[in-house]
Amino acid sequence: MRPDVGQVLHFSEDPTIKRFVPHVAKTSRQSTPYVWAVGADRCPDYWFPRHCPRVMAWKGSRTRAWDVERIVGAGCGERVHAIEYGWLRPMMEVRLYAYRLPAAAFVPIGEPPHAVVAEVPVEPLGPPEPVTDLIELHEEAGIQLRVLDNLWPFWNQITASTMEFSGIRLRNARRSTS
Repeated sequence: MRPDVGQVLHFSEDPTIKRFVPHVAKTSRQSTPYVWAVGADRCPDYWFPRHCPRVMAWKGSRTRAWDVERIVGAGCGERVHAIEYGWLRPMMEVRLYAYRLPAAAFVPIGEPPHAVVAEVPVEPLGPPEPVTDLIELHEEAGIQLRVLDNLWPFWNQITASTMEFSGIRLRNARRSTS
């Protein structure tokens, strides 16, 4: 599930949104109200239930080959996502929807950019589209999906590597075992 040219996507478990209004999320570090969305490159970060903690790592321009082999695995592609066992069933059962939004309303945020934001209300370009089998989406995209007992040891490993990485909803992860 990726946007077409001129579009960005917003993923949600709510299929009833008619208009996206800028707001400050409870967990946001930003004080400016935004409508959040992602471009094609960051869509896989959101192929999960909303509250699912996840760790993602991928090969970047400065990533060393041995880190890709060590973190992702030899011959296993260039990207890996990890969740905890307790989130496997919710990942298989979630009803996730993608809203296609006009890209012209959005600007990149973050350094490097990790999302796009709009400071004005945005109406979807059409009805939300069901996002089908999230595990199959990972497979089709060539993204290795790992299910771990605890995310923190893997997080510590990738943050100390040359891989690009992201962690989302880590406050919902099990406590560190270290």
